[in-house]
Amino acid sequence: MWQQTLILLPIIISIDQLCQIRLKGIIINKVKFISWNVNGIRAALKKGFLDFLHDQQPDILCLQEIRARPEQVSDVPWPKNYKQFWNPAQKPGYAGTATLTRIEPLDIIYGIGMKKHDNEGRVLTLEYSDWFVVNCYTPNAQRGLTRLDYRMDWDTDFLQFLKRLAKRKPVIFGGDLNVAHTEIDLARPKQNVCNHGFTIEERTGLSNILNENFIDTFREFEQSGGHYTWWSNIANARSRNIGWRIDYWVISEMLRPQLNRAWILDEVYGSDHCPVGIEILCKNN
Repeated sequence: MWQQTLILLPIIISIDQLCQIRLKGIIINKVKFISWNVNGIRAALKKGFLDFLHDQQPDILCLQEIRARPEQVSDVPWPKNYKQFWNPAQKPGYAGTATLTRIEPLDIIYGIGMKKHDNEGRVLTLEYSDWFVVNCYTPNAQRGLTRLDYRMDWDTDFLQFLKRLAKRKPVIFGGDLNVAHTEIDLARPKQNVCNHGFTIEERTGLSNILNENFIDTFREFEQSGGHYTWWSNIANARSRNIGWRIDYWVISEMLRPQLNRAWILDEVYGSDHCPVGIEILCKNN
């Protein structure tokens, strides 16, 4: 079984200690982050999620749309070198976020501090010595844009939350933001101009975040189209790569010198989304 071959790093007291660990003679000098909308953690577990975790071994893993409470997966043989933090929705089987970390956080923040937003488990923040890590599952505006007004309200309030954090230390946030920011972020932009996920209002919401000294990490390394993170389950969209890039890692601009790489794991199945990752260099490198 894969558990027998997993290289177990201990829970780390601090980021500085993580950077000093030697693994088979190699110094770990960067922190690996992965975000994935799993479209139901119980379903993902049946589709090889633990193998994915074993293969990738992220230092911090942010999951969205978990659709479960921790007690519903308590019999899962989770790797013991990760601590788990869950923020499920009040509504059973809906939304929710969870973060797995092998770096000990200083503090945990559930939600953004506003009752009107926090019952769906959409934001989970871990504070570390050098930065905040925010796991975010942005509300979908829905077909017919029935939830667009709420989405615009959310975007405004979430940005204010990020700005409050950024006054204290740099912010790293990842998740399903439910918007393709520009025309190169989806395969068929002209056909989707007025559809949820590509309205001018939703795109402006992400622009407003980026205009507050934040960076879309993937676009720091890749300027071309054709790179997507979500595909419809109909019409063989994934095999035809008719997709959308709606999953992101966004960081405070001051962290740009430490951003080592950003990538999309489009070869990973198990959800209608694929994971996205970044590496941040330790400050002493």
